Formats: sequence, structure tokens, C-alpha cells
Amino acid sequence: MRTIRESSKALATRSLSAGELLDASLAAIDADLTRGGATYTHIDRLAAREAADASDAFRDRGYVPSALAGLPVSVKDLFDIKGQVTTAGSRILRDAAPAVRDAAAIARLREAGAVFVGRTNMSEFAFSGLGVNPHYGTPLNPARPGRLAGGSSSGAAVSVALDHVVAALGTDTGGSVRIPAAFCGLVGFKPTARRVPLEGIVPLSSSFDSVGSIARSVDCCVLIDNIISGRALDTASSPLASLRLGVTSDYVADDLDETVSTAFNRAIRMLRRAGASVERFAFPELHEVAGHYPLAGITAAQAWAWHRERVARDAGAYDPRVLKRLRAGEGRSAADYIDLLAARERFVRDARSRLTRFDAWLMPTVAVVPPTVAQIEHDDEAFFATNAKVLRNPSVVNFMDGCALTLPCHRDGELPVGLSICGPALADASILAIGRSVESLLRQSADVVAT
Repeated sequence: MRTIRESSKALATRSLSAGELLDASLAAIDADLTRGGATYTHIDRLAAREAADASDAFRDRGYVPSALAGLPVSVKDLFDIKGQVTTAGSRILRDAAPAVRDAAAIARLREAGAVFVGRTNMSEFAFSGLGVNPHYGTPLNPARPGRLAGGSSSGAAVSVALDHVVAALGTDTGGSVRIPAAFCGLVGFKPTARRVPLEGIVPLSSSFDSVGSIARSVDCCVLIDNIISGRALDTASSPLASLRLGVTSDYVADDLDETVSTAFNRAIRMLRRAGASVERFAFPELHEVAGHYPLAGITAAQAWAWHRERVARDAGAYDPRVLKRLRAGEGRSAADYIDLLAARERFVRDARSRLTRFDAWLMPTVAVVPPTVAQIEHDDEAFFATNAKVLRNPSVVNFMDGCALTLPCHRDGELPVGLSICGPALADASILAIGRSVESLLRQSADVVAT
């Protein structure tokens, strides 16, 4: 599947139609199903066909609402789409009433002319960074068979990696867009949380939930963000020689997988050779927050408030691993919760102070390469330890109320590794602009490719 601009150009020149793009999309989806793929919880062929045909008819009359018009897009099974059941990857909501209206982000994409092909599979209720789902099957990593695609937006990343769609809509509470993007060798963008409305989305944590995209280029993520946020940002690329970038050895560089460390450090050397200033700095507050006030404490407390009645009615219908994480919020006192919120406020201030002299903060998106299914399939202890390790780096950005972009930085033949470009709240335009320049540098190298 081409990028959004490439596909849009093909439609504009009439070398392809929206109907033909949809034919290719559905053929790729069917091939995935034939192989036993678990990418989707629902595929809406009829509605997609109607949307593609309508897009072609509108184009014939000169109406093209956006670059996304007529292009296939997938939607994480967390968003309401009018007339469809939003299961959030669960059995609990399988028999819920269909949505009566589109989620806000879906409505904006629909107005832009997107063709929704299906609802992508995910970790149940978005509460895991690994993408495992015992109810609908676990989407596997197209880049490396036998390895996990990452979560919670696992199916979203797989749908892009397998060329089903030009982009996938996902959510990110502690890394759920960036982890699967990094594991599948793709680009993923987590915007500042409040920039995209959350109406019509099954919540996980009101403090951290954000809506982002997974695609094949920074430009694709920019185009999606312009639509779902309702505001077009100035993301013209920034000259690398003008940039001051920060790197820290505190916490996010602890115990890195060797492949991750090698790819990340190689990317840093490339940036320095290109003229960027890359400075190491201390960030001791990371260890303090991680040790005493973890993001998961707030997430579990807020998630428990939404789930407690459902758990009381049918705890046995939950993925036991998700239920265990939810119950961590059950016994948290109001005083502890208030302490956590206060600690987060302090950390947001500390992070802004630490990062003020940098244009962006760089870190490995995930500390490890994609785990194998065998590592965690029948071992709960390994599952929770691996899940925590995978969530460690990206969740820092959510805790500091920031925004971040992940780019593939591995070499051909290596396991996928993501490089994260991070910033404080509302630095989205700057982070995306820097991302354009860094992406161009990485792609100029004959040795560095996206999977």
C-alpha cells in the first residue's frame, strides 16, 4: 500500500479508483484471514464498498474533501462507529447495543472521505502493551513470524504492515500506538492528549488516553492528525544542523536489549554527523517517579472506576491477565490516588524544566525487541515482567503529558527498533517537523530501512 499522498495522487491522476484500492485492501485482508490472521474483530465490506463507490462518484463531480478521500483506513475496536458494536477486544461488550453515532475522531475522518474497512483487534480494553487477546486471537508480527506485534493497538499496526490500509487509527495511554508501530517497523504518533477529542471511545484512563495513528511515514501521521485534531499544524521540516536534541541515560536507557541499544546509538551517531547537536543530560526524577508513583497506579484506579460494576457481574468473562491489572486499582485509597495525581503534576513541571533547552528528547521507543509468543504464552510471571518492560519508556511521555513520534531505525535484517522523538505538551508541531527531518536522514542511508 502506498503512503497517503502517493495513493491520493494515484486517485487524482485516475490511475486508480477508490473502488480498486478497496479491492486490493480486501484481497490483502482475505489473504491474511486465509493464513489464520487475527487482525480484525469485524470487517465491514458492504459499508466500505458503499463509501469507496461514493468517493469515486464525488471525485467525478470534483469534490475531494481531503488527501484521505477514498483511501482505506482501519479503526481500533475502541471507537464507536454508528451502527456497529464496540467490543474493545472483549467478551463483556460483545452483546452491547450498536453505537448510535460516530466517535468524534471517526466523524472527522468520515467527513474527510476515509473508507473504513474494519475494526482492528487489540489487547482487551487496551490494558496491555503486548497485544495478546485470548478472545479474538493474537495478531502476530508481520515483520517477524512468531513474535508479538505489540499493543494495545496490535491489529492496527498489523493492518498497515500487511498493506490492508494506508493508515490505522489507534489510542495511546501508555504507549499503545508507539509500541506496535515500533515492533512492526512503522511510524506512530501520539499527540498531546487533549488535542483530539475522546468522545465515543471506550476509556482506559482519563488522565492519559490519547488518539493517534500508525502509518508508513511521518507525513501520513501529520495528515491524519490534521483531520482528527481539527487543526492543521505547521510541520515544515527542521534543518538538522539547527537542532538541539537531548538524550538521557536515566531510566529509559536501563537494561536495553543489545539490538535496541545498537540501533539507537547508531541513529544518534548519524544525527551528529548530519550536524545536529545531541547532548546527554541528567533526568533523575524518572527513577523517583517510576519507583514511587508509577503511571500504572493512576491508570488502574481510573480503569477500575469504569469496570468495577462489570467485573462484579461477570469477572469470568475478562482476560485473567487484564483483570489482574484492573484489580490493582480496586484497593487504592483516595489518599493514595490524590498523592499519585500530585506526583504527576510535579513530574510534568520537572519534565518541562529538564527539556526546556532542547528541541526534542530522544529515546528508544521500547527497551526490547518484539518478544516471541512462546516467551509469554503460558507464563504469567514472564508476561507481566515483559509487559512492564515494554511499557516502560513510552509511558514516561504519557506521564509528563507529552507528545511523541516513533520512527523505525533498524537495519535491513535486524529485528524492528523504534527511535522516539519526544516533547512536552503541545509541542506536537515541532516534534512532527523534527520527525520529518530525522525520517529523511534515516531513509537516505542505504543500510536503514523500514520493515
